[in-house]
Amino acid sequence: MTHGYTTGTGTSPEPTGPYGTPYPGNAGVAPETPYPVPQQRTTEPAPEPEPAPAPKKPGRDRYLDLLRSIALVRVVVYHLFGWAWLTVLFPSMGVMFALAGSLMARSLKRPALGVIRSRVRRLLPPMWAFAAVVLTMMFVNGWNPAEDPDHGDTWGLIGLFNYIVPIGAPPYPWHVGSPSGLLEDTWAVQAAGVLWYLRAYLWFVLASPLLLWLFRKAPWPTLLAPLGLTAIVGTGVVTIPGETGNAVTDFAVYGSCWVLGFAHHEGLLKRIPRYVSVSCASLVMAFGLWWASNHLGPDGWDLNDIPLAQATWSFGFVVILLQYSPSWQELPGRLAKWDKLVTLSNNRAVTIYLWHNLLIMATVPIIDLAYRLPFMQSERAMAALDSAYTLWMFALVWPLIGLAVLAVGWVEDLAAKRKPRLWPNGSKSERPRPSGGTRRG
Repeated sequence: MTHGYTTGTGTSPEPTGPYGTPYPGNAGVAPETPYPVPQQRTTEPAPEPEPAPAPKKPGRDRYLDLLRSIALVRVVVYHLFGWAWLTVLFPSMGVMFALAGSLMARSLKRPALGVIRSRVRRLLPPMWAFAAVVLTMMFVNGWNPAEDPDHGDTWGLIGLFNYIVPIGAPPYPWHVGSPSGLLEDTWAVQAAGVLWYLRAYLWFVLASPLLLWLFRKAPWPTLLAPLGLTAIVGTGVVTIPGETGNAVTDFAVYGSCWVLGFAHHEGLLKRIPRYVSVSCASLVMAFGLWWASNHLGPDGWDLNDIPLAQATWSFGFVVILLQYSPSWQELPGRLAKWDKLVTLSNNRAVTIYLWHNLLIMATVPIIDLAYRLPFMQSERAMAALDSAYTLWMFALVWPLIGLAVLAVGWVEDLAAKRKPRLWPNGSKSERPRPSGGTRRG
């Protein structure tokens, strides 16, 4: 996804006379001299021009990789602390859908059916590993989807198919287990609730060949149509009940971000003067904040509860991020020290996203063990732990995510038909050795 731009004059410079003055007339025509000058033969041949540097091989765009890593970290922090203002500071889901749309546009240079098959294959096995663990935990705690009043008899069983292919929303109980158990009785909602992203991603993948064709035929209507759809289905003008309505709303809210990925890959954003695109994006974002201020949800400024504000704010935010995209082949300056973590998070993005919420909840019984330590029996020690409880969760969730990467992250490699790797952070031991060629003994 690297977009390289060679530098240079583009044409041969105009021939010049003594002291850099240009020759009159057409370039390449020898000037008339006021008096004959004998030509001297030089013993040294004219220096050959230096060969042009070879074009850089296309590779991963490290700027986009960095954005994806920031988005993942923001998602984890948001689900841990619940700070609504994080949805304004960095709209992670819009950024992630835009980056996925750019990758999809690049892949669609190949036959569409093969690209869709490849994307679905990469998505499903990591989800199956996650679903196997979560469903087992639900069943062990006594959940029976056929008897769940929230899902109905037969429909509850049919809905389990969405744990195999996430066309719709997979069923899960709102309360399971005991409130006094290791996990709170709403853990299933928090664990399986993240699967909406995989459903939306699958919808976008399936629709991408048509969306890309429409974008190339009519870029601006295709780019802005999801915002118009959000204004209809995300504001109550038209209400679609149930999970179907949620799926359509998600598709509309993040549709423009996905198509922005097309615009980035096709070079549309680069053809627009930066001051124009940034100014227009700022106006769209200002509208999103204005709309949010008049339609605050139960959590205040949490844009996840305000579809039209989420759509417009994410759209403008992504336009600015992609307009300033520097297309790094390597992380520059001080960012270089984060290179391995950025590489690891991009290679295990699906694993991190799927498991992070369940792992956040897993920190609670681990931290509760600290209350049993002998030196924690005083009221002062317990009060100190209570006041820093969320910080301890934040500190503990990252090692748990690392363990999940080691335990099940390799499924992403199998899904991509790669050799399984435990810790793919781009280190020398993880890089494939070049094949072929001769070796000097």
